[in-house]
Amino acid sequence: MKFFIDTANLDQIKEAQNLGILDGVTTNPSLMAKEGITGKNNILKHYVDICNIVDGDVSAEVIATDFEGMIREGEELAGLHEQIVVKVPMIKEGIKAIKYFSDNGIRTNCTLIFSPGQALIAAKAGATYVSPFIGRLDDVSTDGLNLIAEIRLIYDNYGFETEILAASVRHTMHIIDCAKLGADVMTGPLSSIEGLLKHPLTDIGLAKFLEDYKKGN
Repeated sequence: MKFFIDTANLDQIKEAQNLGILDGVTTNPSLMAKEGITGKNNILKHYVDICNIVDGDVSAEVIATDFEGMIREGEELAGLHEQIVVKVPMIKEGIKAIKYFSDNGIRTNCTLIFSPGQALIAAKAGATYVSPFIGRLDDVSTDGLNLIAEIRLIYDNYGFETEILAASVRHTMHIIDCAKLGADVMTGPLSSIEGLLKHPLTDIGLAKFLEDYKKGN
């Protein structure tokens, strides 16, 4: 399972990279704005700064919702750095754009997936990744994890190479459950990833080991 961090904060990205287990980054205009990154040139530069920190894929989102606009923005984003994956919304024009990008060697991440049908269409169009938003489904009393399971079954049935990128991950158990269900990638905050490190018995055991060592010295 690949671990992506969902942020535009360079310090958090560096911290995750230093763990040695980071495979990529996802971000979006809202996360950029949260870090005070506004204006086209600043946003484009920030994407390059992220690529210079991590070794893996970096999803960069188009703002346009029309086909021509998405193609224009997507080609510009893809030209920034070889690690860039163009993030395209799950809308009719977005599917057309994904097909175009796929035919022209540009990798894509189809975002805002909330149903297995959407994931099927995106895979048919040639998306590199699909991003089902499990946390947002949980927010409206729908089982986000069940969506992961349904997409996994469909993709396995037909041999789709599109990777399932579990997005809107809110906590550590989301990561564990997505791993059990066969998601290819998870993306979430640094706190969720670091949560995998923690267990009270580890802390107790380490304290006991250190205490016993001190007694013998």
